[in-house]
Amino acid sequence: MEESSQYHALTAAEGADEARALDILVLDMRALTAVCDYFVICHGRSPIHTRSVANEIEEAMQQRQFARHHREGRAQATWIVLDYIDVVVHIFTEETRNFYALERLWGDAPRIQASLGVPGDLE
Repeated sequence: MEESSQYHALTAAEGADEARALDILVLDMRALTAVCDYFVICHGRSPIHTRSVANEIEEAMQQRQFARHHREGRAQATWIVLDYIDVVVHIFTEETRNFYALERLWGDAPRIQASLGVPGDLE
């Protein structure tokens, strides 16, 4: 696969899957915002799990030499944001994800399918 922003997003989704993140979504944001091309949204079972998911995503991205621009939220770990410029990854606890409901807020964004190891985790 070519080195595209979609490839970056799918790499992040694979990292989330490796860490057993829940309800992994990849949203194509290109027609909706100039901020980034893709959102990857997922959640963990606890703040400890969200940190683990973030670590796994960062490792997967680093292995493919995709540099992280910025990271926020690691201390409290209820909403961790990993900014890779073309891809922004949102890792929530379930309660925080339900409260902010980014997938509903950006409901017009097309969802990208990915083949991940855990059936049913990606819509």
